[in-house]
Amino acid sequence: MAGQATARRGAGQADTSGPSGPRRPLRRLRPRLRLRLPARRRLVLILATALVVGAALVWVLYGSTWLRVEQVETSGTEVLTPAEVEAAAAVPVGSPLVSVDTEAIEARLLRKLPRLDSVDVGRSWPHGITLDVTERKPVLLMKKGAKFTEVDAKGVRFATVAKAPAHVPLLDLNPDNSTSLRRFPADVLVRAAVRVAGELPPAVAKETRLVRVTSYDAVSLELGHGRNVLWGSEEEGELKARTLVALMKAAPRARYFDVSAPTAPAVSGS
Repeated sequence: MAGQATARRGAGQADTSGPSGPRRPLRRLRPRLRLRLPARRRLVLILATALVVGAALVWVLYGSTWLRVEQVETSGTEVLTPAEVEAAAAVPVGSPLVSVDTEAIEARLLRKLPRLDSVDVGRSWPHGITLDVTERKPVLLMKKGAKFTEVDAKGVRFATVAKAPAHVPLLDLNPDNSTSLRRFPADVLVRAAVRVAGELPPAVAKETRLVRVTSYDAVSLELGHGRNVLWGSEEEGELKARTLVALMKAAPRARYFDVSAPTAPAVSGS
């Protein structure tokens, strides 16, 4: 009986011996202590940090002297001067760069300087404003007393000058009757003349002295050396231009060219 009890007690005990000797008893792993803030405190800390960073950023952009307008640079001027553009722009020098209303400056420039076709106002960090302008270019001139009104490729009358620019033809707008004016107002006829001028071959455009409009269908050109061209309406401009070049090559001494019907042109006075 004693042997059986001893055997049972031996069977109930763990075998701490191994092939190389007795085993060490297993230790329970204690979980590491982790410092965890409650969720509410973490949220408060995040919000406080964000507020501090935001306040610092606002101060840098608006309150500090680091990012303020100190200079204005203008590019793209041809007739106008940079000083004229900058005076009309009225950029608030000394103001925070981020607060400058670039769209308001663009609108102000286009309103005050009709010669400008487009304006691009930008920020040049950390201290600059850039004004990139594109001026209108005259394609026709309209006589106004002793001066000339410049007309651009869109038909806009944008400036009056005392001296006519070189190689810009004069527009003679003289509709032959009131019926034509009621059907085609003066602005429509001006735009038609502008489109005709824009379709002229470069060599012909350089020689054109005057574009005469007596009706929508009767546009004519006066060139140098006493030559004249009946263009007709503004329609089929590219075909008329090619036809005119071919006629001038075929009859270089001709004085009158009719391309109003480009498929049936005519020349005379050769």
